[in-house]
Amino acid sequence: MHILLTRPLEDCSEMIVKFKSLGNQVSHLPLLRIDKVNYEQINFSDFKGIIFTSANAVRFLNHKSIDKNILCFCVGSATENVARSVGFQNVIAAEGNVENLKELVFQNFNQKDGSLVYISGETVSVDLDQQLLKEGYDIKRIINYRTTHNQNFDDKFVSELMLKLPDIVYVYSQNSALSLLNFIKIHQSENLWMDTNLMCIGEKTSSILNEIKWKKIFLFNPGEEEFLLYKI
Repeated sequence: MHILLTRPLEDCSEMIVKFKSLGNQVSHLPLLRIDKVNYEQINFSDFKGIIFTSANAVRFLNHKSIDKNILCFCVGSATENVARSVGFQNVIAAEGNVENLKELVFQNFNQKDGSLVYISGETVSVDLDQQLLKEGYDIKRIINYRTTHNQNFDDKFVSELMLKLPDIVYVYSQNSALSLLNFIKIHQSENLWMDTNLMCIGEKTSSILNEIKWKKIFLFNPGEEEFLLYKI
């Protein structure tokens, strides 16, 4: 089976190895570029909890001066793994989406416990901080990275991809979906993906790509990628 992965390499390298070990052909088309943003310096000791909605939020944070015992909320297991790898000890992870993460905060952090700091990218699909503010939480958002559409692809790779389009493509965000749609239109391949299964996180992500004719569209949560191989 030919699988196309679209996340930055640091976010999918383990999956590439895993899928190849299962006998699949894996292509990598990083649709987005992630760049660090210089953020305002704050005193993290003023906060009783920290929220991460992506692994990149952890990677681009200067965490050396942060107490690693601070209560740490992560959107999913991938983010949790990165948080633990840099030393955070008191980590609670949701099941891969922001709604679950919000419920996790409700269950484990009382408004009276103190302030929260939310570390995120410039573009978010859900205004988590605003939702928590409405629930009475004292929360500050720090933006430490931005995502831009990658438009520089190797011509040889693109030519080979067009000759053998994947059986499955995984798309993880609305930004990625927009980037993939742009890639498809630039290469005038709108009608060539009818034998490809589209795997998307969330209906908002999949709806962006509805104008392309796919074999089937599946919705999934992070961690279910391998399971989806057996559904098609």
